[in-house]
Amino acid sequence: MNLLILAANGQIARIVERRILTEPAFKDVNLTLGLRNVSRLNTLSNNPRVRLIEVNLDDTDEVKSAMANQDMVFSAVVDHDKTNRPTKNIIAAAKETGTKRIISTSLLGLYNEVPGEFGQWNQQMVASGLPAAINADKLLSESGITYTTLRLPWLNDRDEVNYHITTRHEPYVGVSGSRQSIADVVLKIVADPTFAANDSIGIADSATRGEDRPVY
Repeated sequence: MNLLILAANGQIARIVERRILTEPAFKDVNLTLGLRNVSRLNTLSNNPRVRLIEVNLDDTDEVKSAMANQDMVFSAVVDHDKTNRPTKNIIAAAKETGTKRIISTSLLGLYNEVPGEFGQWNQQMVASGLPAAINADKLLSESGITYTTLRLPWLNDRDEVNYHITTRHEPYVGVSGSRQSIADVVLKIVADPTFAANDSIGIADSATRGEDRPVY
């Protein structure tokens, strides 16, 4: 499999990259890592399974060039652009190049699905980015390409993989989760592209259910 990771220097992206390059289960996965400054990932430049490429997600041609010959793309950054240029560019590039699978990072609260006091607090905190995130999810769902939107919790750096997944039509369970857990979900999709196909999934540590603020 050829996997393109966009915003490849992000913390979750780097966990995904490390696991793909070190775990036997992913030995047949080749990585194209797109980021604004490839020098940030220079430690991977000599790895035969890695291609580094500078990509600005707002640049249609750069996204298209990065997408060539890719089976799957993971966009490791939330689309906060008011016109959704990153998401539109990813969809257009995937259609043109024949990339069959998109994983996209997003916010919790797209459907008013987060209950209780925490849901109200979260809605206030993400209000400025919510319209773009909602529309990005809508664009993906209407694209005709198999996609998964990852609705992320408030993240922490705990050294653990522990999460509960909810679907589009279920109340969000929990408030926080580890970056390692989000990376694990991405890797489940890499291992099995049918997992969470054409869904927007909520991810959080169920032990944080009922908290009214993020758990770090």
